Amino acid sequence: MAAPLAGQAGAVLRDLALRSARLRGEFPAVQLTPRRWLNLQEYQSKKIMADHGVTVQRFFVADSANDALEAAQRLKAKEIVLKAQILAGGRGKGIFNSGLKGGVHLTKDPKTVEQLAKQMIGYNLSTKQTPKDGVTVKKVMVAEALDISRETYFAILMDRACNGPVMVGSPQGGVDIEEVAVTSPELIFKEEIDIFEGIKDRQALQMAKNLGFQGALQQQAADQIKKLYNLFLKIDATQVEVNPFGETPEGQVVCFDAKINFDDNAEFRQKEIFAMDDKSENEPIENEAAKYDLKYIGLDGNIACFVNGAGLAMATCDIISLNGGKPANFLDLGGGVKEAQVYQAFKLLTADPKVEAILVNIFGGIVNCAIIANGITKACQELELKVPLVVRLEGTNVQEAQRILSESGLPITSASDLEDAAKKAVASVARKITP
Repeated sequence: MAAPLAGQAGAVLRDLALRSARLRGEFPAVQLTPRRWLNLQEYQSKKIMADHGVTVQRFFVADSANDALEAAQRLKAKEIVLKAQILAGGRGKGIFNSGLKGGVHLTKDPKTVEQLAKQMIGYNLSTKQTPKDGVTVKKVMVAEALDISRETYFAILMDRACNGPVMVGSPQGGVDIEEVAVTSPELIFKEEIDIFEGIKDRQALQMAKNLGFQGALQQQAADQIKKLYNLFLKIDATQVEVNPFGETPEGQVVCFDAKINFDDNAEFRQKEIFAMDDKSENEPIENEAAKYDLKYIGLDGNIACFVNGAGLAMATCDIISLNGGKPANFLDLGGGVKEAQVYQAFKLLTADPKVEAILVNIFGGIVNCAIIANGITKACQELELKVPLVVRLEGTNVQEAQRILSESGLPITSASDLEDAAKKAVASVARKITP
């Protein structure tokens, strides 16, 4: 019997279901593009998995057409799949500015691999998830193509509700798992793992059974599940998602595609993995923000959001939308804040020509509101801020922060709560466009 989803596992699926509802127009809200701060290419994730004993397709990576030909010949596979390596999804239906259609191709001829690679490497690939001009392909993955007789879904995530990892699986894989969670919740299975005892043989076998593996494949799938859990712990992952987790006609269980999320706080002991971070496809402003430990996501509105914490950022964006405005971004200040960070944050926000107002929404738990206030006044004075600024501060040292702002003599609009702040920010933009 499927256990109810909880914690991060359930939250992920519930969030995706909510997005579907929003897209159907059932209620207005902002849709944020999910991303992890450590970005790995497909071949990098597959190598990490292979290094930990997880079964993946045999593959090589090439950065020239000649290398791609040699890789295809070395594989000695019945059929070869050639994949352009970019971070954006939708490669299969993408278009290159060389004229080639599709970033994923199947062939049995190594010479065809070479010809295709010539039209991929060094050219821009445009998909639904890339900028308009596309992303330059610098590498391709040349892999053994395997037939899939059945596809399942498997993931391991950190679950706050049970203070540890959970396995989430479904016998319906290769499709959007969030859709399965909405239409067939009985096909979603969850199993909590005691982080001190580790995964047990019976748990891995039961999950393999729930996923529909039978006979010898059931034990093989259980072994792969245990290896994935060991990988999850060893690399300090917050999520390892395999879709599809499939079986081949030859009787092999293979992780065909995977997404790995990492705990940023573990960077100090995962230096080798974090050194692989591919920032080449980020917007320049995102890379600039990262230099100051700021997390920036650009949106298409005109009200800049300056907050501390991703959850507060999303709430702020949603409330702006509910009050008739459109967020231009969200910029997450994080916890250990310094005045210099606040200054740099304002510098980034004011450099965006779309920004017509700035909303600062800070809840000071570990953040000292007075530091924020000092940073705001310094930024306003030195950058000669020319757009309306609405500030809502709450928490640690808030009285001192309010004093600093009120005595600054700057045209700063204070707000009593988030709803008040959103209304004032939206109104300030409306006043600017009123004839």
